[in-house]
Amino acid sequence: MSAIITEKFRQHNATQFFESFTEASKSTYYLFIGKATAYTTATTTGSDSSPPTPADAVGETEYYAWDSMLAAKNIASSDITYALPRRNWTNGTTYDMYKHDISSSSTSTSGASNIYDSTFYFLTSDNRVYKVLDNNGGTAYSGSEPTSESTSPFELGGYVLKYMYSITSSEAAKYLTTDFMPVSTDTTVSAAATDGKIESLSITAGSGYTNGTYYAAVYGDGTSAGTSSGAIVRITVSGGAIASFGLTAGTDTTIHAGGAAYTYGTVNLGSSYTFSDASLSTSSSMGSGTGGAVDVIISPKNGHGNDAVIELGGHYVMTATTLTQAENDDLTTANDFRQVGIVVDPTTYGSTTVATDATARQTFIVKMSSSSGNF
Repeated sequence: MSAIITEKFRQHNATQFFESFTEASKSTYYLFIGKATAYTTATTTGSDSSPPTPADAVGETEYYAWDSMLAAKNIASSDITYALPRRNWTNGTTYDMYKHDISSSSTSTSGASNIYDSTFYFLTSDNRVYKVLDNNGGTAYSGSEPTSESTSPFELGGYVLKYMYSITSSEAAKYLTTDFMPVSTDTTVSAAATDGKIESLSITAGSGYTNGTYYAAVYGDGTSAGTSSGAIVRITVSGGAIASFGLTAGTDTTIHAGGAAYTYGTVNLGSSYTFSDASLSTSSSMGSGTGGAVDVIISPKNGHGNDAVIELGGHYVMTATTLTQAENDDLTTANDFRQVGIVVDPTTYGSTTVATDATARQTFIVKMSSSSGNF
């Protein structure tokens, strides 16, 4: 039987881990360092220049890591964030676009079979993050770097973009790496989101249609679907073909009204379903063209921008804890270390009480108030 680990399951696991730092019966996590002695072929295999791959084995995780542990520092709730793979904006790059039905049989422009493995968002040089709602038929972005923080989709570089959130300077300093970036939800963007609103379309141009402007209702399960009070698309036909999706009425095929509460939707191009007016009162046939289609792209649950963490695939949790010199004399500055890890709910020596100190050591220490002689 086939099985799949879904994005919702990954996100659930990430959320549980994230919340475990702050919930009422929270867990206590420590960042530890260990392994003061060198790796050798005779003992641990590998070498310091080519260390062995850590083993997910009982001996390693239950005993050996503890045996070689030197010290640890508490990971505070202020030291964690949800994170995403970093995808930088570069002019001339072809990005994927958001679609609700990316799969192995309907891949993204880049060939990804999962929306969260695709490049449907990017980070600009000033740390703004945008989602791509339309990538101009899979062509390269061509234009200036976006800076808009509008809560409405906008066009730039041939793309339709949605501003999601910005990474603050303090977040960038603490969490931004070459491979990952922090993710959070912008409250202003979230408040403007509408559940089930139609905000993008996928167009198949077809041929042989009568040039003009037409309006058609979006049928489905949205509020007042199939009527002039629901979602409506404005179809532009030029040169006998349906114009591609965009935001410029009269040039592009646009969304006249986005509606709400759609989890699926269809647009019928038959002569009884297209009109010359937005009130859908006067029928107007698009002619005898063939091969054209207007496909509705369903927005994520609660609308684009409602929850950037979930929408962009933030199923990673990043920690950033800094070890500073001796840290209450619990961290030795004289030894090298070769292992770094996280331990959960360690107990204080000789007890069953979970440690709460900011730092801890896993070695014995001798402290002398005074000394004389040679050592």
